[in-house]
Amino acid sequence: MSAYVGEPGDVPLSRPTFEILSRAQLRTAGQSLKEALTPTVRLGVTGLSRAGKTVFITALVRNLMIGGRLPFFTPEAEGRVRDCNLEPQPDDAIPRFDYEAHLASLAADPPEWPDSTRRISELRLSLAFRPRDIVRRTLGLDRLHIDIVDYPGEWLIDLALLDQSYTTWSADALRKAEARHRASLSAEWRAFAGNAAAQADAEQAAIEGARKFTAYLAAAKASEHGVGALTPGRFLMPGDLAGSPLLTFFPLLAEDTALHRLLEKRFESYKREVVKPFFRNHFLKLDRQVVLVDVLGALSRGPESVTDLEEALTGVLAAFRPGTNSWLSNLYTRRIDRVLFAATKADHVSRASHDRLEAILMALTERAARRVTSAGGDVRVMALAALRATREAEVRRGTETLPCIAGIPMPGEVVAGKSFDGKREAVIFPGDLPADPNDALAHPGQTMTGTAATFVRFRPPRLATPIGAHEPAPTPHIRLDRALDYLIGDWLP
Repeated sequence: MSAYVGEPGDVPLSRPTFEILSRAQLRTAGQSLKEALTPTVRLGVTGLSRAGKTVFITALVRNLMIGGRLPFFTPEAEGRVRDCNLEPQPDDAIPRFDYEAHLASLAADPPEWPDSTRRISELRLSLAFRPRDIVRRTLGLDRLHIDIVDYPGEWLIDLALLDQSYTTWSADALRKAEARHRASLSAEWRAFAGNAAAQADAEQAAIEGARKFTAYLAAAKASEHGVGALTPGRFLMPGDLAGSPLLTFFPLLAEDTALHRLLEKRFESYKREVVKPFFRNHFLKLDRQVVLVDVLGALSRGPESVTDLEEALTGVLAAFRPGTNSWLSNLYTRRIDRVLFAATKADHVSRASHDRLEAILMALTERAARRVTSAGGDVRVMALAALRATREAEVRRGTETLPCIAGIPMPGEVVAGKSFDGKREAVIFPGDLPADPNDALAHPGQTMTGTAATFVRFRPPRLATPIGAHEPAPTPHIRLDRALDYLIGDWLP
């Protein structure tokens, strides 16, 4: 046996100790390699205003973490999902989606719908599963990271600005502002804009005009529940841009004036400094995208709201088109390969109308798609309720049986002259959506019988089991499992 040679003070390792250290180092190296090889799917979630984006994410996370009833999520149905846990925030510069606070709102007494988010946020899930693929099984690659990126729908619609000049955007914004349902809301701003070009101080005119334009956008959002495709999105969600010259422009048709040149410069700066970096830094990394749409809300508010929704969908679909001459196509659209358009609040109509609701959204997206060259990747349409607030019921009226829904209406909701206090359950006949989606779009707000549809806001079900309990109750939903299967099922081979 050869002698040990080393530095003074060194203690030679015995062979067993050396082997133990080697095995420990190998295990550490193996874990590091396994983590490096663990795939990550980045799921973008956005919503066209009050469509239930926060609730969708909260319900999705809770169902995966507690092993909820997800019979149409193939890996779960096959018994291959082992567990799912929250992981530390992957991106230090992005706020964390406050899952615990949103879940606490739903567990309160009485339960409350969680506050909507007004900024980008993110959450990472780590899902362990049993691979069917023999190679993954052999290598122990049995985990998937799911990064959920939550962002306002207005920021997605801002993508349309990238292909617009200031003049084109101004004409389009003015057309929307003059529409019948917005004319009174935009009157003060339009009156100011009509004389703004003649003002001597262009800077002060820009500041005042932007203030009046922002007030109009806020009023339109409040009156329409924000369905309309009104840009720029950051005017109502300025964040740290508040007071910045980037947000001091407004539509103006008068050309060849100092004010027009200033506003055009700031419009281009907004695209360059706000829109492009936002999508370049965050959305280049997305793999899948969910766009939540409140179709029932638009139908209940009438033709103008349906038109606004269709224009919004046109802007969204334009974001995914793979045109050869678009800055966006070269930078972004090749990444996302699946887009899900989801009509939310399917629990606000009876089961018989679920497929009809889906067909209406499909008709809307098809009509919107005809306005753009094509839609990139695979696009699917679905009607769902991420957190079901009602149950099915039937009411007999003479010889007729009406398909109804039962739930607790939100305080202040009124049906047939009756106001609700938010405490007692009510059985409501919402009407049946037309079998032909074109009838619904031609006569929004009416049922198949020609009477007015009744869409009521309901309290959420109370998730009574507190966070951290051993056997939490399942979260009721409609088609959330199908959505999950489409979005991430193929990532669990």
